[in-house]
This record gives sequence, C-alpha cells and structure tokens, in this order.
Amino acid sequence: MKLGSLFDGIGAFPLSAMRQGITPVWASEIDKSAIAVTKKHFPNMAHLGDITKINGVEIEPVDIISAGSPCQNLSVAGNREGLAGSESQLFHEFIRIVREMREATNNEYPRYILWENVLGAYSSNGGQDFRAVLQEILQSQIPTPKSGRWATAGMVRGAGYSLAWRTLDAQYFGVPQRRKRIFLVADFRGQSAPEILFECESGAGDFAESRSAWKEVAACAGDGVEVTSRCPKMWCSGGRISNPLLASGTLTLYENHGRDSRITGPLEVAPTICRKYGTGGNNTPLVVRGFEGDIARTLIARHTVRRLTPIECERLMGFPDNWTAGHSDSARYRMLGNSVAVPCAEYIMGR
Repeated sequence: MKLGSLFDGIGAFPLSAMRQGITPVWASEIDKSAIAVTKKHFPNMAHLGDITKINGVEIEPVDIISAGSPCQNLSVAGNREGLAGSESQLFHEFIRIVREMREATNNEYPRYILWENVLGAYSSNGGQDFRAVLQEILQSQIPTPKSGRWATAGMVRGAGYSLAWRTLDAQYFGVPQRRKRIFLVADFRGQSAPEILFECESGAGDFAESRSAWKEVAACAGDGVEVTSRCPKMWCSGGRISNPLLASGTLTLYENHGRDSRITGPLEVAPTICRKYGTGGNNTPLVVRGFEGDIARTLIARHTVRRLTPIECERLMGFPDNWTAGHSDSARYRMLGNSVAVPCAEYIMGR
C-alpha cells in the first residue's frame, strides 16, 4: 500500500505507515524546518509543497491520504473561528485533492483517508463544523445529533462506503502524556472503517505497556540533563493534578501572582504549560524538581521548574531520539508540539 501525507509536519504519519509496511510516496508541507526533517528520514518521499497548489489529478495515486489539518481555529485554546478560519479552512483543500484523485482514477484511489484534529472540532460553531467535515468527506447530508453534541466515537455507513471517528488518548498507547485527539477514517470502497478504529485487543490501549513506558521516560527526564535555576515570577495555578495512570494534567503557570498550589498524586512530567509557549494547545512540557519519592511537594518559589529537552519531547510524541536534531530548540519544540502522537497513528496504520 502507498501513503500520501498532507499537512505532513515532521512525518508522523509516514513514520507510522512505514513501520507497518506502507510506503510513504509524497508529502505536502510548507514549513522549511519540518521539510528538512522529513527529507532526512524519508529521502525517497516526494515533496509537493503548498497544498493549495496541488492538483490531485497530477500527483501519484495512493491508497491512503492522511491529513492533520491546521487546528488553530477549531481548538478551544484558539480563536474558535472554525472551518471558516484562515488556517482550518485548509481542510477543504485536503478534500479537494482527495476528490480530484478519485475522479481521475475512476474512484479507485485513495481508498482510505485518515484525518486527525483537536477535540474542539466536535464543538466548534455549535457542532456544525464537525457536521460539515462529515458531509464534505462523504458528499452526503449528515443530521446533527438530537442532543446537539457529537459523541467522542461514531460511524456512518452507506452503500459501499464507511466512515468512523474516535477520540484516542496517547497515554494509553505507550507514551507518557495525555493527548486526546480525534482520529477519523473513511473507507470509500468498503465497510472497514469501524473495524479499523473500534475493534481493539485491550480496550482503549495497553494500560500495562503505557504505565511501563511512563516509568521509563520519566526516569530519563533527569538523566544527564542540566536543571535550570528556579523560575522567579512563576507559580503554579490553583487546582489539583492527579491521575492513577501517572499521566499528569496540564501545569499552567502564571506571572508572579504570589500564589502556590499543592500538586497531589504521582506527578513526574507535566505535559503542557500556558498557551503562549506553543500553538493550538501544543506546548513546551515542563518537569518539576523537588520530589519526596513519587509525590511532588507544594510548588513554591524555591522549587525548580525546567523545560523538558527536545529529546524528551520526541519521546513524549513517540518519535525516535534526535528525530528533529539539527534545528534550534525552539523550532524542535514547535514542530513536535504541532505533530501527531506516533503510536496512535501507527495503531491505525497497522489495522
């Protein structure tokens, strides 16, 4: 099978596809740093550039087209302009290319599409944007749920086609962070979409494997890493952070408001900090220094907070170490934060 990757970023979908015996054929991306990363790791993959300039008739047909279209206008942390927003409206370019390729190949290619996005897509524009996504893909009228809210998993079946969506959380697929994303699969020539997403061997993922990976990566967090000096002018916001699976919640930091907070539960890695450190809610993780065993003491000014290193962030996302090496730390954080959790994508590619 062959894969084409739109909004490719640093190649999470090509990497997950290749690991499952699927050949990445081409990719579309405009970020120069991200293109440099994928050219290094996938030297035989063609780069098509700006998605708005791609003609689906002219490019090589593929079995699967993947797309993690821009989420800025759909995210609850963004401006909520929805699919009409300047970034998220590029979803329509993705579907245009799919439709052009299918028309040019007598509806043979692509058979599958895989779309990934933030949970805000469910509620954007009162749920109408997600309805528009389904209708655009299937070219069919889709009713809004009677409740007015989209479920976190669902499917649509028709004569000869199927579509399914599901929220997957990366923490259940072997990486130590909570990262919930919508994954949508459409099978234009069969009924396999629900089987791909819903039939799994161990519920939402392998909990034992996830816990093991958590321990391993968290242990690596302090190995050979220089700890920054304590961060003046920053305190943890009020609230409790706890999780029986050792995946921590978001640690939001504020400028000096003179507040502190008790962190309960086994906190070893805090996945995100405030939105100004990234886009679309994908931000630079921190770790808190000053533990008593596995329990973090109250975070006050004398405790230290440091960023995770780029390698640690690569591990959080399921990439091999040094996948983004050769670029500035800020560029690596940005590229990783905007990427897809590889284990989730690989689970789908394998099925």
